[in-house]
Amino acid sequence: MRLSSAALTDIGCVRRQNEDRFLRDDERAAYGVADGVGGLPGGAEAAQRALDVVAASLAAASPMEADDLVPIALTANTEVGALGQTMSPSVGIGTTLTFGVFRNHALLLANIGDSRCYRIREDELTLLTEDHSVENEARQRRAKGEQVFVHEHYRNALTRCIGQPTPPAVDVQTLPVAPGDLYFFVTDGVTCMLTEQDLLRVLIRPTPLQGRLVEVVRWANARGGPDNSTAVLILVEDA
Repeated sequence: MRLSSAALTDIGCVRRQNEDRFLRDDERAAYGVADGVGGLPGGAEAAQRALDVVAASLAAASPMEADDLVPIALTANTEVGALGQTMSPSVGIGTTLTFGVFRNHALLLANIGDSRCYRIREDELTLLTEDHSVENEARQRRAKGEQVFVHEHYRNALTRCIGQPTPPAVDVQTLPVAPGDLYFFVTDGVTCMLTEQDLLRVLIRPTPLQGRLVEVVRWANARGGPDNSTAVLILVEDA
C-alpha cells in the first residue's frame, strides 16, 4: 500500500487568527485535523498541543500500542487540559481531534468533536465519523422516540472535545482500505460552507491533490469564509 497526501489550512475571510491545525506524517502514515473550540481562549494552542501529542505518541509507540488510538487521544485530552490550567484556569481550553493511521491495508480512525473524515470510493462520498454536537445528539434521541428540543443558538455546540476535565468517549474504527480510495480529514470551516455534493465534485477531479484542496478552500472562502478551513487529503495507491 502506497499513500500520497496533501494538506492545507487557511484563516478564512473573517477570523483574526487561525485556530485550526493539521497532521500530515507520511513516514508514519498518520494524518488528522484539530479545530480549537470557539468561544474559549487558546484554541490554536489546544489544537497544536493535541496534534503534537498524537505525533509524539505514534513516534514512541510500539506497533501494538500504535494500533490502539484511544490511549493516544486520552493523553491528548490530559495534556490539553493541563495546558488549559495554565492558560485559562477559569474556563480551560479545548479542541476537536480527528486523526487516523494507515496500517496493514486498514485505516485506524479516532474522533472527538465535529471535525470529520470522509472516504471517497468509486466516486461515492461516505462520512466515516459522527459529529459530537448538540444537534446530532438530539437527532439520535429523537430517532429513539424521545422528544428533544434544541435552541437554534446551541445546535452546533460540541458535546465532546479534547481538554475536558472528564475524559471524553473516543469513537474508534478500523476500516479496510482499497487502492483508489481517497480519505479526507476536514474541519467545519469547510463542511459548514460546502455540501457533500460540492466536496465530491472537487475531490474526484483528475488534478494534483494539493490543487483539489486549494479549490475546496477557495470555494469555502467565496461563500463567506466565516471560519478557518483546514483539510488533509490522502490517496491510497497500489504498492
